[in-house]
Amino acid sequence: MGSFDWDLDMGTFELDEAGLAVFDLRPDEFDSRPESLVLRVSPEEGARLDYALRRAFQAGHRSYGGYFQITRRDGVKQWTHTQGTILRDHRGNAYRIVGIVRDATDELTQAPEVPTRRPPDERQSLSPIVRLTTEALSRAVTVDDVTAVLTGAGGLERFGADALILGLVEDGDLRFVAASGMPAEGLPLPPLRLDGSLPLDEAVMTQQPIFVESFEEVQERFPAAQQHVASMDLEAAAFLPLVAQGRSIGGLALFFASGDSLTLAHRELCAALAAIVAQSLQRATLFDREREFATGLQAAMLPRDIPRFHGAGVAVRYHVASSGREVGGDWYDVVALPQNRVGVVVGDVQGHDTHAAAVMGQLRIALRAYAAEGHPPSTVLARASRFLAELDTERFATCAYAELDLANGAVRAARAGHLGPLVRHTDGRTGWPHVRGGLPLGLATALNMHQFPETRLDLVPGETLVFCTDGLVEEHGLDITIGMEALAEAVRDGPEEVEALADHLADNLWQRWGSQDDVALLILRRDPDPGTSWAPRMHSYVHQADPEGLADARLALRQALDAWQLTELADDVEVAAGELLVNVLLHTEGGAVLTLEVLPEPVRRVRLTVQDRSSVWPRRRSPGEAATSGRGLLMIDALSNAWGVEPRGDGKAVWCEFGPAVERSLLG
Repeated sequence: MGSFDWDLDMGTFELDEAGLAVFDLRPDEFDSRPESLVLRVSPEEGARLDYALRRAFQAGHRSYGGYFQITRRDGVKQWTHTQGTILRDHRGNAYRIVGIVRDATDELTQAPEVPTRRPPDERQSLSPIVRLTTEALSRAVTVDDVTAVLTGAGGLERFGADALILGLVEDGDLRFVAASGMPAEGLPLPPLRLDGSLPLDEAVMTQQPIFVESFEEVQERFPAAQQHVASMDLEAAAFLPLVAQGRSIGGLALFFASGDSLTLAHRELCAALAAIVAQSLQRATLFDREREFATGLQAAMLPRDIPRFHGAGVAVRYHVASSGREVGGDWYDVVALPQNRVGVVVGDVQGHDTHAAAVMGQLRIALRAYAAEGHPPSTVLARASRFLAELDTERFATCAYAELDLANGAVRAARAGHLGPLVRHTDGRTGWPHVRGGLPLGLATALNMHQFPETRLDLVPGETLVFCTDGLVEEHGLDITIGMEALAEAVRDGPEEVEALADHLADNLWQRWGSQDDVALLILRRDPDPGTSWAPRMHSYVHQADPEGLADARLALRQALDAWQLTELADDVEVAAGELLVNVLLHTEGGAVLTLEVLPEPVRRVRLTVQDRSSVWPRRRSPGEAATSGRGLLMIDALSNAWGVEPRGDGKAVWCEFGPAVERSLLG
């Protein structure tokens, strides 16, 4: 029985000495990555363990456990049991698992006793090694995946070799792409011209393997090889051509410490494994080329330059999935609009192929054109849906579009089956405002449901909107709320500047959530407006549906006045702010923008402003003694030196001013 320590954030999986023995691994075969255990755990067994772990995550359990089978290096199956404790942070997110693994063969089966391990100099039989290698390479998609199988845990063991070098044929040269084992890892490996002067390139050219049982034999047959083998403390080598469909695609050199290793059976083993590697490399090379073309097409469809705006910062990031055969149709765009406005959009076309990327490019351009014509978000999405429906495609697309007025921070947002934006307030709080939405683009037209209702938001100076596609918050088998909470936490803990925040999210979330899907990320932040040292200013937004917003706003006001050394005004300002904010939240359909600023002239004083989107102005009333309302403006009049109402955009702003007691007579 051994123990393990799995750091979920760092992606490291540490096994103690006994744990390595359970998995039949030597310390130099395991690189502390959970995916490296694939050498011993089959995909089916791994899927069962993964399912049990995901259920424990979703249900909030403190532990999980299960039985599974591993395949030891000699091909014998071994039942194994694991039990782990899930450690969570204060928000309930799992960040670490510690537990045990143990050999459970005796308690689950009466299988014959596991044979004793072979002596170190005894080579494995052909059948289990070929099977295990085929299983490992069947999961390799890219050339890097293939080389990882050869150079990772158990790679040399499959061939019974002490070192290996792998090269691919490119434009008449042999380009080396991998090396493992000493001293191969330390050798300089420049591309070699295929001229037959070295044993490996002759094997590649003739498509015939070359086996040598002493390096003296190598130097005799290939004088040019002397400079390469002189420093190698090895005795024998196998130079194997990698042939696929009758064409040499590369070469594999294996090195052995003993010349006795190259028995007839071992030569047959090396030849069989080389054929398997060749087929895997050919498949991986074709995939890499197709993916390079697809990602190039996808990149060409995205905007090359993001416009800059006075009053707001924008940062974008795009992440291509690290696994899978195709690219997706995720996109982002930023549009400069008339009247000092900016439009931002993030979307995702259905599917993961070059067709999705092509549709994405057409849809992005069309949506950009509709936005540039000055249409409101609801009309932009409706026209984009009709455009997509008229294309020769059955794909639909999700999308989120928003317009920001840089002058006053008013935001008009609409969704088409897509995730809405995340907002980070000036005090660091984050939230997902309720943005109404319609059906995905294309599908809305097919069902004749073109309603894309708009939602009005207010973005005060210093606040941030974060848009993303679902790949950043979704992971197969987990509830999307887990990813949304992880994103909110990362935004809350991240830096304020948009480029730094984009890097922070990429560093913290790409690997965790974005490995299986493409991700588009767009961050929009309104520039802060702190005023000056003599005339400071602060802003805050109180959402109508935020029960803690009033208390947070009052606390922020008091903290600001303390920082400005105007603590004596805090009580009056806090009471007035509470009255004005409650009036907005009760009698209008939206939130309130609160601004507190110091006016230095003609007498230094504080102005409190509460802005809303209602055009109805407040009026002073004369409540009776038994009335329970109607005294708000009377309190404002009593507490402040002056107050008033003024139009502001589509709504109004109520302001009131406060000054130190010695200055009240001057203002009165």
